[in-house]
Amino acid sequence: MDGFNRVLEENVHPAHWINPEPARRYNLVVIGAGTAGLVTAAGAAGLGARVALVEKHLMGGDCLNVGCVPSKCLIRSARSAADVRDAGQFGVKVPGGYEVDFGAVMERMRRLRSQISVNDSVRRFSGELGVDVFLGQGRFTGPDTVQVGESILRFKRAVLATGARAFEPPIEGLAAAGFLTNETVFNLTERPSRMAVIGAGPLGCELAQTFQRLGCRVTILEMGPQILSREDRDAAGIVEDALRRDGVELVLSCEIKRVTRGPDGKVIHLECGDGRREMAVDEILVGVGRVPNVEGLDLESARVNYDARLGVEVDEYLRTTNPEIFAAGDICFPYKFTHTADALARIVIQNALFWGRRKTSLLNIPWCTYTDPEIAHVGMYETDAQRKGIAVDTFTIPMSDVDRAVADGETDGMVRVHVRKGTGRILGATIVARHAGEMISEVSVAMKARMGLGALSEVIHPYPTQAEGIRKAADAYNRTRLTPRVKRLFETILRWQRGR
Repeated sequence: MDGFNRVLEENVHPAHWINPEPARRYNLVVIGAGTAGLVTAAGAAGLGARVALVEKHLMGGDCLNVGCVPSKCLIRSARSAADVRDAGQFGVKVPGGYEVDFGAVMERMRRLRSQISVNDSVRRFSGELGVDVFLGQGRFTGPDTVQVGESILRFKRAVLATGARAFEPPIEGLAAAGFLTNETVFNLTERPSRMAVIGAGPLGCELAQTFQRLGCRVTILEMGPQILSREDRDAAGIVEDALRRDGVELVLSCEIKRVTRGPDGKVIHLECGDGRREMAVDEILVGVGRVPNVEGLDLESARVNYDARLGVEVDEYLRTTNPEIFAAGDICFPYKFTHTADALARIVIQNALFWGRRKTSLLNIPWCTYTDPEIAHVGMYETDAQRKGIAVDTFTIPMSDVDRAVADGETDGMVRVHVRKGTGRILGATIVARHAGEMISEVSVAMKARMGLGALSEVIHPYPTQAEGIRKAADAYNRTRLTPRVKRLFETILRWQRGR
């Protein structure tokens, strides 16, 4: 609890905050002040609605406090360390090598997090935006009422946005030995010498590479045969190679039988294809999925159906089984990303307050795993298309064919775009590159605007940029339109021009 965390706490859960007197009735009561709740509350209040926002813990939710913001701060520091480490290949000598000050890295993260927290603060929402902020556990006492402490909030509409939390796997001895999740790992002030990361999903891969670059010895433990299991095997393989080059040990196709404590630390007992093994570590980080926060809300009183593992039941308009109550974000949606929560909140505002009919089924949701290189995706994978019986043409451009990637020394990666066979309609794309998260939006915009892949060939891209890989994919598609018949027609026209 240093000065930066005190500032954070004062912004997102001030100790001396007194809840306001409730209005007679609210247009909208929002439970949960993570991304979905904040966007819903701010947007609705900006349109003139009377809004109450209820938060039992920290305004800003996971993203600000224990997710996107702190993790990206650490990733930036880790990339800086890797750039210094690799400076020699660019002709830059670093006499005496380099040293990572882990305490300074974590302090920088806390400083920047506290700085950003102003945007999600109680003071901003209650003062500047005119939202009635209630700090405390909210629970339904009926189909149109929520209680917070002694206050009863009556509503015309309500939104559930309580998010999700890290899943704790039922591994024998794990709880007794102690482990970290995304909710606790950013509290570290001293660097662990040895860290095991359970799970090779986005969070596991991002933080494994980050802590390895910051000076830990990191091992990833994964039950499946590859990391980032939902990504194409060759795309995930590029990231896998990068992790290994950084020194991360990958133990795939293994099962953790139990965890014990020994004189050398926490001992993980594994069963792999080649037999049993044990490994001792100082810290265990768990990153194997998330579960929705549905407890303590008394959803039965509100006639809202839910599942403890899948979350609140909603239709494609984000209505729950109580038509006056909607949900948004991780509590109800399978794609648990901050930007998805933001998009769902915008749908809720329209559908809950203004009789809108916006559907979640029409969303094209991009995502990015912020390893180095990053891996970003939007739309369908080829396997998705095959399951749906859709024939596709696929265009893959290796980053080694992109001049800027060559100049940057970042040739490990690719741009891959799937189109409906025989047409230029974009069905999906995967980009593996150092800044893939920045690049994927061009494809997302094209899909939203119903632009064909060929149209991206006509977009002038500054030279040299790595985004030229997208234009090269579009050029490759256009070349397929030059069929033998079309080519013969062009040749005939050109011969006729020469003969005139």
